[in-house]
Amino acid sequence: MSRRSRHHSARSELIEVAARLLADDGPDSLSVRRVAAAAGTSTMSVYTHFGSMSGLIQEVVQEGFNRLAREFDRIGRSADPVEDLALYGRVYRAVATANAHLYSVMFGGRTLASFKLSEQDRHYGRFNLSKIVECCGRCIESGRFHERDAMLLAHHFWLAMHGIATLEIGGYLIEPYPADLVFETQVVMLMVGAGDNSLAASESVRNSAEALARLNLFDPDCSRLGTGRERL
Repeated sequence: MSRRSRHHSARSELIEVAARLLADDGPDSLSVRRVAAAAGTSTMSVYTHFGSMSGLIQEVVQEGFNRLAREFDRIGRSADPVEDLALYGRVYRAVATANAHLYSVMFGGRTLASFKLSEQDRHYGRFNLSKIVECCGRCIESGRFHERDAMLLAHHFWLAMHGIATLEIGGYLIEPYPADLVFETQVVMLMVGAGDNSLAASESVRNSAEALARLNLFDPDCSRLGTGRERL
């Protein structure tokens, strides 16, 4: 392996380890010493590759958004764009709730090691919205949605999914209005609010649950995202 390849491999391993520690054990798990030990390297390696713990966290945040984008990329185009849009919401919720600590840092809900989101970090986050905008455009073109501004629709959808995920992570969605019920009804209401027929919207949202199962986001040997090699 060349020196450049070794450098890239060591850097990637440190990002992977830090992401896994944050997702699995929370913010208190992130220290230069623990990350280095888990990666089988020295503390100096963290400073060599990232300059500081804050620099490493920034890389973790950007990788988090990249991986969310890759999960979105797995969603294909079905004959029903409303079903596809609901599926984006399901994937977003699954990734967020499976990686609660990382999700909080990615969206500025928590600051670690003096790290603060930069405009570049937010750009990584906004990039994921492009898939939702495109799908909303298909919903409009199909005649299912009467609202004509796909970008505005995508923002409303993102806002709703982010809110549900945040409340679910915080443990606020309990009986008689648990997270599953709130999610299902919220998504249907969003579709109807955009102009869809209530019965058609309900069917599309139901079908998206089956589509999520076919994506197989969770490894069969793992209880949640965050423990597999390609997961956060």
